[in-house]
Amino acid sequence: MQYKRLFEALGQQTIDILEEFGKTLELGWETVTDIVSGKVNVNLTLEQMVKIGLESMPLALVTSAFIGMVFALQISSEFVRFGAGKYVGGIMSIGMARELGPAVTGIVVAARVAAAIAAELGTMTVKEQIDALKALGASPICYLVVPRFIAAAAMLPLLTIFADILGFTGGYFVATYVSKINSVQYMETAQQLMKLWDIYGGMLKTIFFGMIIAVIACYKGLNTKGGAKGVGEATTSAVVTSLITLFVVNYFLSNLFFK
Repeated sequence: MQYKRLFEALGQQTIDILEEFGKTLELGWETVTDIVSGKVNVNLTLEQMVKIGLESMPLALVTSAFIGMVFALQISSEFVRFGAGKYVGGIMSIGMARELGPAVTGIVVAARVAAAIAAELGTMTVKEQIDALKALGASPICYLVVPRFIAAAAMLPLLTIFADILGFTGGYFVATYVSKINSVQYMETAQQLMKLWDIYGGMLKTIFFGMIIAVIACYKGLNTKGGAKGVGEATTSAVVTSLITLFVVNYFLSNLFFK
């Protein structure tokens, strides 16, 4: 009997996850359809760009700078030991452009923005403000989801550019001043090994990251139940789900773009 209950619980949980996944995809499809149809509020979109992009920039830049410094500290000591110190710059440039810059940006935005979106929309939902919008004939998707979707997809690549620059620069100072690697060799190998597609591919990944974060956070917020407790649960779920999805999607995109 215990095994039966266990399998029933696992089966029900699997069904719930698949159902939620389907509803999230449905929200994403409706959002894209509205964008293609031209149902975009420019003022709300610009407002969300400021909240998602500019207000996330200090956290993203500080995080990426120290990630770059730590990465350079680890690889430079090993590369110098094997007589390959001149390649640190090339590895740093590729690593930041392909993975570290986009990943750090996605994680920071998922942690900060997904929580904010889910909490804001969740509060509106439990206070029945979403129902009021529908009663007035306004579409919650056009008014609430579309601006956040566009803003996240547009601002994450911009944040990634700055993250790449700060991470690479932080790695430069650690490699040259701590590990005593020749600065000219550091820059030369960076130019030799890194291709433009490394930068473009990393930025393209963050467009997908932004869309994923916005759709998941909006879905969690719009489907909040249970008052203040439900808002807290929706916020936590939005962050956790966004992060897990980003890690999974990042693997497949990296395999597709850089294999």
